[in-house]
Amino acid sequence: MFGSTTKIRRFSMYSSIAALSLLSSAPLNAQEVRSPDGSIAVTFKLDEGRPFYEVSLNGKTVLEKSPLGMETSIGSFASSMKLNGFENSKIDEHYALPHGKVSEVHYQANEMIVRLTNEQNNTLETIFRVSNRDVALSYRVASRNQYRMEIRRELTGFNFPEGATAFLTQQVSWGGGFAKTKPSYEEGYMMDVAVGTKSRPGLGFTFPALFRLGDDGWALVSETGVSGNYAGSRLGDPDVDGLYPIAFPEPEENAGIGAATVFTTLPMQTPWRTITLGKTLAPIVESTVATDVVEPLYEAKYEYKPGRSTWSWILWQDASMNEKDQRTYIDLAADMGYEYILIDALWDANIGREKMAEMVKYANSKNVDVLLWYNSNGYWNDAPQSPRNCLDSAPARQKEMAWMQSIGVKGMKVDFFGGDKQVTMKLYEDILTDANNYGLCLNFHGATLPRGWERMYPNHMTSEAVTASENLVFSQGFADGEANNSTIFPFVRNPVSSMDYGPVFLNNRFNRRSDRGNVRRTTDAFQLATAITFHSAIQHFGLTPNNLEEQPDYVIDFLKKVPAVWDETRYVDGYPGKFVVLARRSGDTWYVGATHSGAEKREITISLPELKGKSAQLLFDKEDRTAGTKTVRVGDDGKITLELEGAGGAVLVF
Repeated sequence: MFGSTTKIRRFSMYSSIAALSLLSSAPLNAQEVRSPDGSIAVTFKLDEGRPFYEVSLNGKTVLEKSPLGMETSIGSFASSMKLNGFENSKIDEHYALPHGKVSEVHYQANEMIVRLTNEQNNTLETIFRVSNRDVALSYRVASRNQYRMEIRRELTGFNFPEGATAFLTQQVSWGGGFAKTKPSYEEGYMMDVAVGTKSRPGLGFTFPALFRLGDDGWALVSETGVSGNYAGSRLGDPDVDGLYPIAFPEPEENAGIGAATVFTTLPMQTPWRTITLGKTLAPIVESTVATDVVEPLYEAKYEYKPGRSTWSWILWQDASMNEKDQRTYIDLAADMGYEYILIDALWDANIGREKMAEMVKYANSKNVDVLLWYNSNGYWNDAPQSPRNCLDSAPARQKEMAWMQSIGVKGMKVDFFGGDKQVTMKLYEDILTDANNYGLCLNFHGATLPRGWERMYPNHMTSEAVTASENLVFSQGFADGEANNSTIFPFVRNPVSSMDYGPVFLNNRFNRRSDRGNVRRTTDAFQLATAITFHSAIQHFGLTPNNLEEQPDYVIDFLKKVPAVWDETRYVDGYPGKFVVLARRSGDTWYVGATHSGAEKREITISLPELKGKSAQLLFDKEDRTAGTKTVRVGDDGKITLELEGAGGAVLVF
């Protein structure tokens, strides 16, 4: 554990402007702030009353002249601005992250605050925090005679240089998908496209977004610190020069319920927009900026434990929502030593509340805790799955949560949200806040990207916000692309938050029966590797009871021991769409997972300098595509070569 927390200077998300000390008398046209190691530079400029910023890495341009500011009901903060000064300070903080890809964080950054006033004499402060791998940007607004404000649009932009390419997930309009539940952050990726390429629906791209800066490095753009006081934003379609603007939700989202702008009291602070930078992908994989710049909004009233879970629905589907099958999966969780079973949709109709109380008692007798599925809906989706209408109002929600607590349920999976409006973000916050009073942890599906929520809300465990493994069941085309996706998610979606994908399938068909359903194209060792390369604080595995009999002991032993959360995460090698190798540490044990997307065999020589000369258990691809095992040794030069079958993988355990 680290020592006591040190805060040389740190502001709460909603600190008052009045709390600031006097600003320095720096030159009033431009100012620069650098990372502690000097590698990242952010320059602020005011050009004829319009604020801009630029970002560089190792002297190379990452963002060209990019706009700042917002248009509001109390005036424009994007033009005719006057600059009053700058303030610089240092941040040095230790904090714990019990549900994360690392367990302890030491955050160090240099901060610059730029103070501007508009024509109405209202104040905008632009805050830049620059660490050795991240830039974070936020605004604070205050007024002497205004007490509320509508933010109609943001001018914040990201102007990437010519020659950069992007890895992006497209935003889609409301009303598509199953029962009008989109948008839900479940679209495919545009891969390595030139900056300036527009989305096909014309609505821009969801966070996070990865950019390759040619030979100069990489940048991951995202958002964090969104609560019920703001909307979730995204990147709008770029202009021809590669400028990606911030875009607010579409009015049609969530069936048109709620405003598409932001309403707030004053003073206020916006969420943070983040840019993670690196010569390689290591800073992107290892970044903690999503939690570095936020703080808990409440204290945990109960202990919320991470862990592994069984889950019948993923392969046995709706028909398995019966007492017999759920008891079978409770037994499977107990046999594997897993902490949870997730009982999915329709449990209320097919099992019933009285039987559920008995089932929870049975699970607890085997040291297994129960998670229950809920529909988020009151009136914003057409999804028929129940339980419905239990979480959309405070009285109904609190009554339901009290019942869950009374029978010993430990958490919920809540599905089908369909939008990023402020009213929807408030619903997430209300569910999380109420659940904390009843000892319930949360997993959101059909949902937005969690934006710093692992730290802001201590009972938030994981969210989907990705084209998850259910699509392996629904589409052979998606199953055919499983290996490709395995090399994208660790570099784009998973770096910013826990991701409930639902990995590790050892059946050859994505079905309860061995002669039906979509065909799995990946190897067994590939599937084992995704338990490492995909991170979720509660990891819902796609295992079935027959796997215990069909797989060798060393495979089951690995799945019994592999953790859900980690003390340390390291990038080893990879390229989105081609291959990925990540290393994660739990206690004294290192796990290395590798997958690749190609149809042919591939050799990957990786460097593990801290483990040179060490022996490890290797789980590898056999020619029959099952997983073999042997003991291997890292060379004295710190290198080892992995041999992967087509759409294959490998695991090393030190």
